[in-house]
Amino acid sequence: MEWLNVTADSGLWGLLVGSFLSATLLPGGSELLLWGFLKLHPADYGPALALATLGNTLGGMTSWWCGYALPRWQKLDNLPYGDRLERWGSPALLLAWAPLIGDALCLAAGWLRLHWLPCGLFMGLGKFARYWLVAQGALAN
Repeated sequence: MEWLNVTADSGLWGLLVGSFLSATLLPGGSELLLWGFLKLHPADYGPALALATLGNTLGGMTSWWCGYALPRWQKLDNLPYGDRLERWGSPALLLAWAPLIGDALCLAAGWLRLHWLPCGLFMGLGKFARYWLVAQGALAN
């Protein structure tokens, strides 16, 4: 199992990149990355939690930007979750961490031209809560 001997520094960079990529339409398991990293380096709990949250939020904001860049000629009825997101606004992005709907919510928020700052804050808060729960589970064993 020598190949699992990841230094804390390289592991933190990997966690940042992996959590960013898993927040885009690319498949990924950033929760497993965080879990595994904390099993190897439990003393780096704070930086790991912060970097996983930051990377995943930046990935979600990239999806927001992609939605913002889309032309507005499409009807709102054809956009997944668009009518609900328009009604609830940026607080709906607390669910941006959720599989399947999270990417669509981020994309729709950008397309609807919801302001980037509250979107990013709600996105980050929801993603932090998910990673905090994963980290608590990793450290409990």
